[in-house]
Amino acid sequence: MATVVKSFAVEGINGFFVEIEATTIRGQQQAISIIGLGDQAVKESGERIQAALEHCGYDIPKDKVVISLAPGDKRKRGSHYDLGMIIGLLQQTDQIAAKNLEDVAFIGEISLNGKLRPCNGILPMVTEAKRVGVKTIVLPEANCSEASKISGIDVIGFEKLKDVVKYLESGVVPERKDDNVEVGEIKSTSDIDFADVRGQNELIEAIVLAAAGGHNILMVGTPGCGKTMIASRIPTILPTMTEQESLEVTKLHSIAGTIEAGHDLIKKRPFRSPHHNVSLNALIGGGTYAQPGEVSLAHNGVLFLDELAEFTRGTLDALRQPLEDKKVTISRVNGTNSYPANFMLVSAMNPCPCGYYPTSKCRCSDYEVLHYRGKISGPILERIDIQKDVKNINYFELGDEDVAPSSAELRSMVEKARAIQNERYRDDDKVSCNAQMTTGQIKQYCILDAESKTLMKKVCEDRGYSARVIHKLLRMARTAADLDGMENITINHVRKVLNCRDLDKSNGKMYVVGKM
Repeated sequence: MATVVKSFAVEGINGFFVEIEATTIRGQQQAISIIGLGDQAVKESGERIQAALEHCGYDIPKDKVVISLAPGDKRKRGSHYDLGMIIGLLQQTDQIAAKNLEDVAFIGEISLNGKLRPCNGILPMVTEAKRVGVKTIVLPEANCSEASKISGIDVIGFEKLKDVVKYLESGVVPERKDDNVEVGEIKSTSDIDFADVRGQNELIEAIVLAAAGGHNILMVGTPGCGKTMIASRIPTILPTMTEQESLEVTKLHSIAGTIEAGHDLIKKRPFRSPHHNVSLNALIGGGTYAQPGEVSLAHNGVLFLDELAEFTRGTLDALRQPLEDKKVTISRVNGTNSYPANFMLVSAMNPCPCGYYPTSKCRCSDYEVLHYRGKISGPILERIDIQKDVKNINYFELGDEDVAPSSAELRSMVEKARAIQNERYRDDDKVSCNAQMTTGQIKQYCILDAESKTLMKKVCEDRGYSARVIHKLLRMARTAADLDGMENITINHVRKVLNCRDLDKSNGKMYVVGKM
């Protein structure tokens, strides 16, 4: 009768249950055969298991060993099945007398000398273990800190195979090491703070509006005016992540392998800044096994695209679905995975090819400027709520009055506005901020008085705005009212958001003579 050991695998951002079955076939040549649609790492487990058995003083079975990873029709990858396979093999060959194996699951890679190595994707696997009723999960000591964030299941970490065997036979649980290391930290506010920004108070107002409502923003300005400096400070004014958001972010980064084992939950909002030569798969996600890309690694945080016009048009247009649906679905031969992608898009670009429009240094024609800006398609620009010019500041003319509020002050404003939104959408799990409002919610919460509606209609008709842009303007007006703590949207709020589309106004002033 085969020995059955519990383990887990990762598919997308979720775990799924895997049964490891181990048996021996007498009379056949000595070998370890692993079946169950495993990848190369799974196939190599046999060699690691044999070396670990010999090093730890156990006997390598003289008969053929067959290890099956069920369900057999699902592809499995990774080296974290090693521990479950070797425990199943030792139990099957009567080299250990483990008790209550049906209540325990095993995750971990084993080294040639019997030590346990940490693995990626621990959080989704432990979450699934709790869901299916597993009482205890055994894994490498280095993964304990991450796994213990899931309550309701016993997590026990070991450094060596022999310690695992001792626990299974005697029930002795080792003392837990307290070596949590927090990850995801951005620099402290003393190092990165909006108080360092000078002379950009109008832009900072727009950034607070964007942060308060989760709106996307594009900054347009000459080289060296402070676009990147300002963008890097935006996470310092975003609200603190909830425990659920922190779990989601840590799960994604654990699957992608971007955090080291032994770390605590990611508690600071992600800030991802891919270079403009990033590939489509790296930005959206992909690869052989449909891994998460930058848009998913920025989930619940900020995705900063510097030099926006230098990204390839196809790469930028691939952002359409994530910006609308807040998730991305990646299909490959090996499977289809969906990952969350609820991020705040912050982007920056020069106003023209030379970078100095509209200063006297610029020598670009209107046609060249519009052609340069045309690298960003209309559908993408429509999905960017705020487009603000960044002033070119004369350093020697700055006065004491040009100092911006600190990040702590701005964050307080943002959190007060978000608190209003949390109360407003408390019955809707899919909406957490104004930028995510549905059409029905816009009609309910973004009511304009006659004067405001007249102004909005006139400007939108003059600029040719689509229904999508108008909805975005209404959402921003709601956020502006929340920042002021007002129940109703006023004409001042409408004026404020209509002034947040600087690129549209700039483009409307240019004239291009067509060919006859």
